[in-house]
Amino acid sequence: LFFFSPLRVFKKSSPNCKVTVYLGKRDFVDHLDHVDPVDGVILVDPEYLKDRKVFVTLTCAFRYGREDLDVLGLSFRKDLYISTFQVSSPPGSRERKSNSRLQERLLKKLGQHAHPFYFTIPQNLPCSVTLQPGPEDTGKACGVDFEIRAFCAKSIEEKIHKRNSVRLVIRKVQYAPEKPGPQPMVETTRSFLMSDRSLHLEASLDKELYYHGEPISVNVHVTNNSTKTVKRVKISVRQYADICLFSTAQYKCPVAQLEADDQVSSSSTFCKVYTLTPTLDKNREKRGLALDGKLKHEDTNLCFLQGGLQVAPSQHRYSAVRAQSYSCSCLPSSSSSPLPPPLSSISQDDDFVFEDFARLRLKGVVDDKDEDC
Repeated sequence: LFFFSPLRVFKKSSPNCKVTVYLGKRDFVDHLDHVDPVDGVILVDPEYLKDRKVFVTLTCAFRYGREDLDVLGLSFRKDLYISTFQVSSPPGSRERKSNSRLQERLLKKLGQHAHPFYFTIPQNLPCSVTLQPGPEDTGKACGVDFEIRAFCAKSIEEKIHKRNSVRLVIRKVQYAPEKPGPQPMVETTRSFLMSDRSLHLEASLDKELYYHGEPISVNVHVTNNSTKTVKRVKISVRQYADICLFSTAQYKCPVAQLEADDQVSSSSTFCKVYTLTPTLDKNREKRGLALDGKLKHEDTNLCFLQGGLQVAPSQHRYSAVRAQSYSCSCLPSSSSSPLPPPLSSISQDDDFVFEDFARLRLKGVVDDKDEDC
């Protein structure tokens, strides 16, 4: 006997309930050689449609300024990619693709007024990223987001009205590669003025890739051939993000830090394993921290970016500039999520569980602002 659990399908309707969009998932994985196709179904009330057409658009945009600063026609938002799909377009106007298994089952269940749509996300587009706003920031956060919009209009150039349109935010994500990389190891030597004896620092990780919430073990080995005494060891995990707008700039943000009062006297060696666990819960107040694209009413993780782990033994020096008392080593590392298991097969029965993109609107309450769902 085979038992199939109900398949969850996301849906969202326009404010006038004349247009409804159905999607099988909200996260579309970038597999490096291809991206999961965006395939869904749209249901339209034929009496409302009349002589109008139905369009579905996929937009990738980068917001680089606060929404409340959008004044005098100046918008801090740049559309990186726009693709338009016309539902029931004339024959030959668009290459016809075969429907997915999910689309076939939805079309059968929803009836003759349901139509499929599909998009292919280009591989060169960035993944969904949200730059964490500060505690006092309002409006939409900066970052890269993907949005599907469905609407009724006589032409694509016509002004879109909220009452007969649907907006859905989706995410383009990447997961951890299945093949692990080499074990990171780095070493550095610090020499001192008027001395031929040096301090040698070596740091290594047990692996290159760590999942979100997984502790990072750092093996630190110090060989102190100098005449100085190491008073403490500082270790920090930093996130590096490259943001390209008018020019490329790199931002770094510490996400985990540790300082231990371990001393290494002159002409001696020291070896110890330190453990740090970078999590979002401990970094929610840091403005500009890169996060995975955030969906409304859902939590997220630290963004999957190449990071650096810095180890620095601090020496006792009578200097006002503390940077002079560090000998640093930087280890490359990555933090991501494991690739989720594939979806179970769709049963032959129309066994779906429909979940709204947005929370149900209260009767008699009209939202002035369109929800980012």
